[in-house]
Amino acid sequence: MNPFEMIKAQLSQVVPFQNHVGVTLLEVGDGLASAQLEQRGETENHIQSQHAGAMFTLGEAASGAAMAGALAPVILQVRPVAAKANVAFVKIAKGTLSAHATTSRSGAELLAELESIGKVSFMVQVDIRDAGAETVAQMDIEWHVSTRKK
Repeated sequence: MNPFEMIKAQLSQVVPFQNHVGVTLLEVGDGLASAQLEQRGETENHIQSQHAGAMFTLGEAASGAAMAGALAPVILQVRPVAAKANVAFVKIAKGTLSAHATTSRSGAELLAELESIGKVSFMVQVDIRDAGAETVAQMDIEWHVSTRKK
C-alpha cells in the first residue's frame, strides 16, 4: 500500500466525526485530496439542502487529507492543527457534493520548512461542488503543523 492509500484508510479511523457525518475520502495525493458527501436527512437543513455544518465537515476533511498527503513522509511524527478557516457559501447545495482540496505550497517546500524550524503554517484551498460540477462553497483552512515533542 502506498503512503497516500495508507493515509486515506487511516483518516477515517483517526477522525471518526467525518464518518458520523458521512464523508468519504476519494483521493489523497501530494498536497491534494478529494472527498464526497451524499445528501440524506441527517445532513439536511430546514430548506432540504445540505446543512452548512455538514459542508464544513466535508471541506475540512478534504483539507486535512491534502495536508496529510503533502506531509506523507513524516505525517506520523507531526502534530497538525486546523487553526483558522474561512468559508463562503456560494449557492444552495443539494445532492451529492464533492470537495477538492489543494495545499498552497508543495509538499517538498512544507517538509523543508518543517525540518528546518520544527513547524510550518500553510493554507489549503477547498472548492466544494455539486453533482453538476458547480461551486457551492469555497474554503480556506490554515494548518499549523509542528514536530511532536519527545
